[in-house]
Amino acid sequence: MKEVMENIFTLNLGVKKEDRVIVFTDTITAYEHPGEAERERRLELMAIAKELTEAGSSLCRTEYREFPSGAGHGVEPHESLWRAAFGDKAIDELARRGILKKILTKTADDNEISEAEGIFASMAAMPAAVVALSNYSTTHTKFRKYLTSIGKVRYASMPIFERSMLYGAMAVNWKELAERTNSLKEKLSGGAKVEITSANGTSITFSIKGREVLADSGILTKPGAYGNLPAGEAFLAPLEGTAEGRLVLEWAPTRKMTAPVTVEIKKGMAVKVSGEDEYADVLSRELKEIPLAGNVAELGIGTNEKATRPDNILETEKILGTVHIALGDNAGFGGNVAVPFHQDFIFYGPTLRAFKDDKWIELIVEGKPLF
Repeated sequence: MKEVMENIFTLNLGVKKEDRVIVFTDTITAYEHPGEAERERRLELMAIAKELTEAGSSLCRTEYREFPSGAGHGVEPHESLWRAAFGDKAIDELARRGILKKILTKTADDNEISEAEGIFASMAAMPAAVVALSNYSTTHTKFRKYLTSIGKVRYASMPIFERSMLYGAMAVNWKELAERTNSLKEKLSGGAKVEITSANGTSITFSIKGREVLADSGILTKPGAYGNLPAGEAFLAPLEGTAEGRLVLEWAPTRKMTAPVTVEIKKGMAVKVSGEDEYADVLSRELKEIPLAGNVAELGIGTNEKATRPDNILETEKILGTVHIALGDNAGFGGNVAVPFHQDFIFYGPTLRAFKDDKWIELIVEGKPLF
């Protein structure tokens, strides 16, 4: 386990002795009420973050940080973490200009976002790398985007990480994984349209014209590189307003549902959720409460043959031959929707094909990868 932890710094992030690396996690807040098992998992995640900080201390300058949970994937982290990552000078200037609160709540307009970018470029003191071990994902946030795009920080995102992953999906041959993932990226790049079907009734199409395909191979050594650990997917943001069809969900983010939940998609948005499992009510409520949360935000295709767990979406979405589709935010990876919500859903045994160069190309047939 110690070797795998050290590999995160040396192999995945490529740190140097003089590099400052922030390892952070989020704490359970008073307004959260997790069950006993969930609380234990969250506390274990915090323990892993501390162990990882210690494992990297002989390899670089590690800093451990905690902040109160935002209670949702894609929610901007607490101001205290922004200060740790960018420095007081830049954050104080944002606050003075009345921009900080708008960024934290994802309500800043284009001019304010541009102004913030200028402040970070001229005033921020950013680390060389970040290991994001918060329970809730920070990948789809301005926090991550400013770090990687302006500061060229290497960013390993590890939400809902569990110790078993150190022995499973993290024990992959990283070179082979990168080759497979990049091969898929090339096959999908330049495509115009994607069609996905599965035996459970899922059937959806959308345009990918002009959208960049990104490879999450776990090798995050280039300036500004970011991705998940465990890694293993190619992903993109579908063109907004083009998705049509239905998603039949069999797995909630952390469990198999008692009955399928169907999500109807029209003009790129989830318009109706139905099903007997209680998650149907949860998702319906979230889509009603958060504007644009129903946006079809992401297509991801798993490429990690060591990934197996169906009950933890961080690993699940990396399983070789699976497809995942997310609703909500996609502003951080080529889309145009910024909203404090991003939720992935896994589909097993799918058939996926892309329309490219005036013909259909099969990439997965009933769960069998052809890349």
